[in-house]
Amino acid sequence: MRRFSLVVLAGTLAACGGSTGGVHPAGTPVARSAAPAARDSVLAQQGDSLRRQQSRAIAGVAARSTFTAKDSVADAAALDSLNRLSPTDTMPELNLVENPVWDINVADYASHPRVQYFVDYFTGRGRERFQIWLERMAQFEPFVRQRLIEHSLPGDLVYLALIESGFSPDAVSKAKAVGMWQFMVATGRGYGLHVDSWVDERRDPIHATDAAARHLADLTAKFGSPYLAAAAYNAGAGRVGRSLDKISGSFSEADSFDVSSDDAFFSLADTRLLKDETKDYVPKLIAAALIAKEPAKYGFDPVVGVVPFSLDSVMVDGGTGLDLIARLADTSLDALHDLNPNLLRMVTPPDRQYAVRVPTGTAEQVAEGYAGMAPDARHAIALHTVKGGETVTALAKKYAVTAEAIRSVNRGVTGTRLTAGKTILVPLTGGIPIATLREPAVLYGVSATHIVKRGETVGGIAKRYHLSLTSVRLANRLTTKSVLRIGQRLTLPGSSPTITRAATVATKSRTSSTRPAATKVVARQKQVHVVRRGETISAIAAHFGVSEAKLMSANGITRASRLQAGQRLKIPTG
Repeated sequence: MRRFSLVVLAGTLAACGGSTGGVHPAGTPVARSAAPAARDSVLAQQGDSLRRQQSRAIAGVAARSTFTAKDSVADAAALDSLNRLSPTDTMPELNLVENPVWDINVADYASHPRVQYFVDYFTGRGRERFQIWLERMAQFEPFVRQRLIEHSLPGDLVYLALIESGFSPDAVSKAKAVGMWQFMVATGRGYGLHVDSWVDERRDPIHATDAAARHLADLTAKFGSPYLAAAAYNAGAGRVGRSLDKISGSFSEADSFDVSSDDAFFSLADTRLLKDETKDYVPKLIAAALIAKEPAKYGFDPVVGVVPFSLDSVMVDGGTGLDLIARLADTSLDALHDLNPNLLRMVTPPDRQYAVRVPTGTAEQVAEGYAGMAPDARHAIALHTVKGGETVTALAKKYAVTAEAIRSVNRGVTGTRLTAGKTILVPLTGGIPIATLREPAVLYGVSATHIVKRGETVGGIAKRYHLSLTSVRLANRLTTKSVLRIGQRLTLPGSSPTITRAATVATKSRTSSTRPAATKVVARQKQVHVVRRGETISAIAAHFGVSEAKLMSANGITRASRLQAGQRLKIPTG
């Protein structure tokens, strides 16, 4: 097969962070040389066409969203029920598989009462959902197992994704962990996953699997045992490490307690040092593995006819819509969105080139079709910088879209007036619903802070960020009589960090404290960060809510600098 250098990408891709000229130019897409009457006629026709496309797109996406929502609710209910179970010691005998091949130690623990309990649950009350999870797993298991082995991990750790998310890329926990591997924002960014209002790579099966494999490899290197690593994946390395220190101190040298053995986890599980969820995490893993390795032995239907998740990708410009790529690949928008759940608005990030996953075997035809298009025809959106005196109506006419569409995709744009210098998103495609193109109101697991300026009020700040007055007061312990101070930091609950460039991102990991976000931001000032394996300059800057330029300047590094694990970076104060 002929290869397209720089365009066709097969296999796993890291997100490409290079800048590109992918943003649609601000100039009008309609030829200026046309006579005014003719141009108005073309604009009207284009507007009508966009409206018809929007109607069809909205109907299709609405139906998919309804199904996905119901499926996710069912997953969440099953996973929550699984976390609330209380194993007992009076469980029925386990019908073990005769000759399975394992690369984790299942044989020594398969008869453990907790393991038996969860086998009983999965084959009983949880049977219906577990059958669905097995069918999902069939899409992903081959490449997940391969990635784990490439990182010197047991391939059978693939079954962790069964108990984390049921192999659902759309899974969101109560703690706001997201995706198949249930990453929090901070942990995901620490392992190189992009999370912003355009992309959430925690939802991408391939990117997230690569990050999970590196995370599990780090934990295994630290604790020695796959089961201890799994427990640390659930509870955090700090908690498991401290618990091991405490329990090892209770053994004498004659007992020869091995803190890096699989037995060490089950010794910990018999104490009060771990939460119940973590105590049951490894037994759930073993139970899920027993069934998933040989499902027919436990009465599950065979999984047949499942198409493996595609690893083929095409690099495209920023601002490219999935509707265009779907047409080039001769597939549906829904099918392409299933391959790219990380694209929150069904559009690639407008500030950089990005790899879009396409159905297996279609990368070459998509690349050829895309390369043959005029650059302006590739974009689903335009980013327009407002000039003095421009209005929503004038902008709508210029781009042959409705004023309502422009208002719908831009938070804070409600009337006709526009602020000079403000960047406005203009939808150029009718193949993606307007509601999908709009900036997400909430980015899971992320809060932002606002620095109070002279003359600002709580009500004004709440309105600016589209938040309720009550939520802002509660998040900052303010009363109706509280007086704001210039320079005071206010937590913006549940807001996206992209609402304003001045917002400071304050992320919360699985093991962080429960102090208010405002307190955490203050504590991070004048801080030194020790670089972890896989971290990038952009991820660290986003984690601490500082600009990349300030971070690099404070440490005398450039974008070309390679960060080393253990390297200490000064975190600037703003």
